[in-house]
Amino acid sequence: MLNGARYLNIVMFEPEIPQNTGNVARLCACTSSKLYLIGRLGFSMSDKYLKRSGLDYWDKLDIEHIIDFEEFENMFDIEQNPSKIHLFTTKTDKLYTDVQYNEGDFLIFGPETRGLPENILNKYNKSCVTIPMNKDTRSLNLSNSVAIGAYEAIRQFGGIK
Repeated sequence: MLNGARYLNIVMFEPEIPQNTGNVARLCACTSSKLYLIGRLGFSMSDKYLKRSGLDYWDKLDIEHIIDFEEFENMFDIEQNPSKIHLFTTKTDKLYTDVQYNEGDFLIFGPETRGLPENILNKYNKSCVTIPMNKDTRSLNLSNSVAIGAYEAIRQFGGIK
């Protein structure tokens, strides 16, 4: 971690593509963010594409695998602190730039092919945000979305020190 500070918590729910997770891992290492992987992974943690896209930053990364979303909610008392989470989805109109981020917040992203489950989005609907894009497209690349969200949050609380 840079200067011992942790800026964000990046959460990937059931990621499917190892290269995306590797890219996000590298971003987390570069921004002193913790990476949480939740649920079933679509790859092995020893996958060569995962390792390659994360470069040689794995020893600089704080990463944790959590069994399911319920365990994650319980670990961080999310139900009592929903303002600490930001769920990125295409299923809302609230822009990611229209919310206030704080150090230690959780930015949560769903799997590449289906996004976050409806039950999670419905439960935390006030915490849902979106990144604008053309109406005739489905979604951005997951690792690009994480980078956009993370750097907006970091910009809001003053950058990396």
